[in-house]
Amino acid sequence: MLTDILPFSFEIDTVAIAGASLWSLALYLGFFPCSEWVIEQLNRWFNFAERSLYTSQTEFEKTRKARESQNAFYASLFSIVPFLVIGSLCNWGVEISLGRSWAISMGILACIGSGIYELGRRDGQSD
Repeated sequence: MLTDILPFSFEIDTVAIAGASLWSLALYLGFFPCSEWVIEQLNRWFNFAERSLYTSQTEFEKTRKARESQNAFYASLFSIVPFLVIGSLCNWGVEISLGRSWAISMGILACIGSGIYELGRRDGQSD
C-alpha cells in the first residue's frame, strides 16, 4: 500500500520499535518524577513561546485558559520523546550485547520492575 504511493521501498523494523517502546515505557515509569519535571518544563516553554505571538494583552487574556490547557496536553504528549530516545539507546545496547531476543525480554522485565517500583513509591508517599 505504501509502496504504491512512494517510488522507493523501505523496511520498518518492528522488533526495534517494540523494544524501544518497552524500554521507554520502563524509563518513563521508573523515573516518573523526572518525567513530571519534563512535562512542567515543556508546558512552561510552550506557554512562553505562545505568549510571544500576541501583541496585545487583552487578546492574549481572552483565550488564555484554553491555550494553557492545550499546551499542557501537548507537553504531556511530547514528554515521551526524550524517553523514546534513551529507550532506543537502551534497546540498542542490549541488542548489541545480548542479542535481539534478549532486548525484548529485558524490556518486558524492565517494564514490570519499574511498574512495581512506581506502585511502591506511590504507596510509600500515601502513608
